[in-house]
Amino acid sequence: MGGLFGVVSTADCVSELYYGTDYHSHLGTRRGGMAVRNKSGIQRAIHNIENSYFRTKFETDLNRFHGNFGIGVISDTDPQPLIVGSHMGTFGIVTVGKINNQEALVTRAFKRKNFFSDTTAGEVHPTEVVAMLICEADSYVDGIKNAQDAIQGSCSMLLLTDQGIIAARDRLGRTPLTIGCREGAFAVSSETCAFPNLGYDVDHCLGPGEVIRINPDGWEQQAPPGESLQVCAFLWVYYGYPASEYEGINVEEVRNRCGAALADNDDTPVDFVGGIPDSGIGHGIGYANQRGLPYRRPFVKYTPTWPRSFMPQNQKMRDLVARMKLIPVRQLIDGQRILFCEDSIVRGTQLRDNVQVLFEYGAREVHMRPACPCLIHPCEFLNFSTSRSTLDLAGRTAISQLEGAEDRHLDEYARHGSEKNLAMIDRIREQLHLTTLKYQRMDDMVAAIGLPKNRLCTHCWDGTSYT
Repeated sequence: MGGLFGVVSTADCVSELYYGTDYHSHLGTRRGGMAVRNKSGIQRAIHNIENSYFRTKFETDLNRFHGNFGIGVISDTDPQPLIVGSHMGTFGIVTVGKINNQEALVTRAFKRKNFFSDTTAGEVHPTEVVAMLICEADSYVDGIKNAQDAIQGSCSMLLLTDQGIIAARDRLGRTPLTIGCREGAFAVSSETCAFPNLGYDVDHCLGPGEVIRINPDGWEQQAPPGESLQVCAFLWVYYGYPASEYEGINVEEVRNRCGAALADNDDTPVDFVGGIPDSGIGHGIGYANQRGLPYRRPFVKYTPTWPRSFMPQNQKMRDLVARMKLIPVRQLIDGQRILFCEDSIVRGTQLRDNVQVLFEYGAREVHMRPACPCLIHPCEFLNFSTSRSTLDLAGRTAISQLEGAEDRHLDEYARHGSEKNLAMIDRIREQLHLTTLKYQRMDDMVAAIGLPKNRLCTHCWDGTSYT
C-alpha cells in the first residue's frame, strides 16, 4: 500500500512533515521518504523501514532539513520522493497506487527516445513513469491530467514545486486525499488521523481526479472532480486507521456497524466475543454490543517490537511475525466457546495458525466472522491482496479444489447464500479448522459504510469495477 502527506507553512515545516508522514506507517512497510523545499532547492531523504520504525530512521535527518514546503511518503513500491528536473522547473513527486499498463507506457517512452534513470534490477519505477507523463505537457496541471488519462489502475500524487504543493487524487478516487488547515499552514494527507495532534482541521476532501494547488495562503482548485467515484471499500473494513475518515465517514464507526450487522444475522451460542488485532477489534466491539455479549481479549498484541504482521517482504518471515506478535491468554481461552470478528480472510495462513493455538490452549469452539464477503479477485487498482497467483486467496483456493479449476463460476461463488458460495465457505472453514465460519453480506457491508455501492470499489469480492 502507501500513504502521502504534505505541508505548506509560513514557518519551518520539517517537524510537522516528519510526524504527519509517520502517521501513515500502518499503510506500508518497505520505504519512507521526505523532501523539503527551501531557498537552496530540495532536500531529500529515503530510508528502508522494513526492520525499524519511520521515526527511528528519519530522526537524524531533522537537524539538517529546513524549509516551508514538504512532502512525505510511506511506500511499498519504489524509493520516493523522486526529484525531477524539467522544462517546468525542478519538482519533487510522491505517488501511491498501481499502474497496470506500466510496461506499455515504458515501451512508448522508449520509442520516443525518452529514458529512465531511476531503476532497480532493470525495472523502471512507477513514480518515474508518472513524472515522465507529467513532463510531456506544458504545465504541472496539464501534465497531471495527461498522466491520469494514460494510467490504467490508479495513482494519487503530491508534487512539491517552488510555489507550494499540487495534490491530485486518482481519476476514480480509489485512494483518498484530504486537506487540513490551521493558522499559517495547510496540509494534505491520505489519512486524516494525521491532523488532530498537529492542530489541523479537515477543510476539504478531494474528489475523484480533482487537482488542488496549496500554498501557505490557502488552496485553489486547478481541475474539478469527476462524477464517477470508486473509493476502495477496504479503507473502512481493513487498512484505514480507526481515527481516520474518508468521504466524511469515520473508520471506527463503520467497523462497529459492520460488527453489528454480523450480529444481526447470527444467533450462534458463544461465551464471549473477541477481535483479531488490530482491525478486527472495532468489528468485534460492534458485534458484542449488538448481541449483548461480553467482549474479551484472548489474544493480546505485543506492539513494542512486533508492530505489523506484514512488515517483512518474505512470506515465511511474515508468518513468523504474525505468530510472535499475538500472545494467547490461556485463562480466557480454556474451556470457552469463542467468537472472533476479523476484518477479512486473505490467504488464511496466519489465521489457521491462530486457530490452532486457541484449540491447543483449550478452546471448546472457535467461530469466525469476517466483516466483509469472501475475497475472490486480486486487487487490480492498489497493491493490496496482490500476489503472483490468485490461488494465494483462500476463496480462490477453495474454488479450485471444488471445481478442479480456479476460475469457474466466479459470479455464483460470489453470490451470498448460493449453493456454491456455501460450499466454498465450508471448504475454507475446514481448511482453517473453525467450528463455524460466516462472512458478511455485501449489502450489509455497503450499508455500514454508508455510500451507494456504485460509489465503492468492490472488485475484490464480486469483480465489479470501473476503469
